[in-house]
Amino acid sequence: MKNFHIAFISNHELNNGMADVSSFLNSSERQSIDHLLWSNDGYRPVVSFTMVYTEDSILLKYFVTEKYVKADYHQINDPVYKDSCVEFFIAFGDDENYYNLEFNRIATALIGYGTGKNDREILSEAIISKIKSHHTITASPDDKGNTAWELTLSIPFTLFIHNSISSLAGLHCRANFFKCGDDLPAPHFLSWNAIDYPQPNFHLPQFFGAIAFA
Repeated sequence: MKNFHIAFISNHELNNGMADVSSFLNSSERQSIDHLLWSNDGYRPVVSFTMVYTEDSILLKYFVTEKYVKADYHQINDPVYKDSCVEFFIAFGDDENYYNLEFNRIATALIGYGTGKNDREILSEAIISKIKSHHTITASPDDKGNTAWELTLSIPFTLFIHNSISSLAGLHCRANFFKCGDDLPAPHFLSWNAIDYPQPNFHLPQFFGAIAFA
């Protein structure tokens, strides 16, 4: 099982703009999302992420290089997993329920809470809209036909409405991070912590890794 220790960064060390937050996170420790699941064709986007936290938010940045990029969904709680999508699932402490946070390349979000794939309470647009984001993409593919894009997210503690979180300091959680693209020309499923299951399903908390907030 993978482990990741999340560093604390005071809000005083950050400028207000999300572009500045994105630049700041470039120097933070990165984790690879490199377990290719449910695929035999060998296509593997290159994906990593970094995460820190502040007095009131989780800051998360994804770095993606892939051949096909799509962002057709623009409304909160649209099925963004059909686009070029990155995801973050987390269960706080001993909570048997977990949040699924799913974002396409332009930060359109789908977020729910529950015990499994078929037991999700979708969060309201008013709550999800509190997330701040910044996204970039290369102007044209490289010589191998791959496009690089980045997505930076500031996720306030208030998003986690079923957990009373005033601070994450010292908290141990279970989590996993994903990359997918169900409707892309080359569908794929990648995870941070490995999943041993016969068919595509990210909603398996028994395969979450461990994260600890410093």
